[in-house]
Amino acid sequence: WIARSQTREAVNVDQLPNELLQEVLSYLPPGTLLRHCRPVCRRWRDLVDGWDLWRSILPWKHPDLWPVIRTCLPPADDPGPCTLGRFCELRPIGRKLLRNSQNSRGLERGRHQTHGALGLHDWTEEKENLEVMPRAYMQTSFLSSYRRYHKKQVLDLEKEGLWRELLDSGNIEICVSDWRNDRQGIDCIYQLTVHLLDANQAILDHFSPLINLFFCLQASHVFSNIKKGVCFVSFERHIWDLEFRNEQYGVCLMNSTVFVRVCLP
Repeated sequence: WIARSQTREAVNVDQLPNELLQEVLSYLPPGTLLRHCRPVCRRWRDLVDGWDLWRSILPWKHPDLWPVIRTCLPPADDPGPCTLGRFCELRPIGRKLLRNSQNSRGLERGRHQTHGALGLHDWTEEKENLEVMPRAYMQTSFLSSYRRYHKKQVLDLEKEGLWRELLDSGNIEICVSDWRNDRQGIDCIYQLTVHLLDANQAILDHFSPLINLFFCLQASHVFSNIKKGVCFVSFERHIWDLEFRNEQYGVCLMNSTVFVRVCLP
């Protein structure tokens, strides 16, 4: 009975003062804190939503980034769930932010247009002509007829785990790249447009290489010295076939990347 009583006292963390409870919580994974610890009670929620807990976690969770992050922390009195907690959970620095919509076989699903005798038909969705190439390490699609492939995504940088003070600090760069290879050697017109947008969708900066005629192409760019106010990254790619693809003979590999990196001193 004595041993059982002592065990109960040892694990009753609710009796700990806030400073010690915060120290205990700081050793848990960020996802556990946000999804499991936060709903326990009001006291735990206030600690998890608080600035101090995450301020103590960041130096040892992100030691390489901390010298820069410490100079542009969000306000400690921000209401609601802590921005730093979302950053620790989502780990947006260096992570690929573009999401590839995939079909049931795990491949990127795009949209295409066909060129008929009377001109362009309505947009339809690639379904039947997407298959997996056994040794392909990137997205693989089979295209037939004259096709136009279109992909557009708009990334909300704050929802990805970043915050206003960091985005406006001048210490980050946004890196974009797009790679395409048509293994059948079918020439296509390729156009890539990337915009950095503010909260009102106004363009702050852009990257759009000259329209190219290639069956194999790689385009990349680094946005540095980013203007203050950037909130979104718009990534848009168009590809037009220049040759008729009889049934399913055109094989195309594609890979797109957007990620944020911190300029370390």
